[in-house]
Amino acid sequence: MSGRNLLDTNIVIALFAHDSAVVEHLDEAEEVFIPSIALGELYFGAHKSGRVKENLAHIDEFAVSNVVLGCDTETARYYGEIKKRTP
Repeated sequence: MSGRNLLDTNIVIALFAHDSAVVEHLDEAEEVFIPSIALGELYFGAHKSGRVKENLAHIDEFAVSNVVLGCDTETARYYGEIKKRTP
């Protein structure tokens, strides 16, 4: 998987767990992007974990070495529409 890659939370978790398929694909990537929402989900999970400091440090390191994409108004609107359909 070369080129540009947008990761979701599950892929980042797999990467952190050293999933060989994910690691192999991302090693070939030119750029890796992570949405700020996915980053927030990772921080949330870290705060609920038994290794808070270690997990927060791991996420911080990952965030600074990749491009974090922010949200805009259009993203927020879509989120609101999707969220209203979620029980």
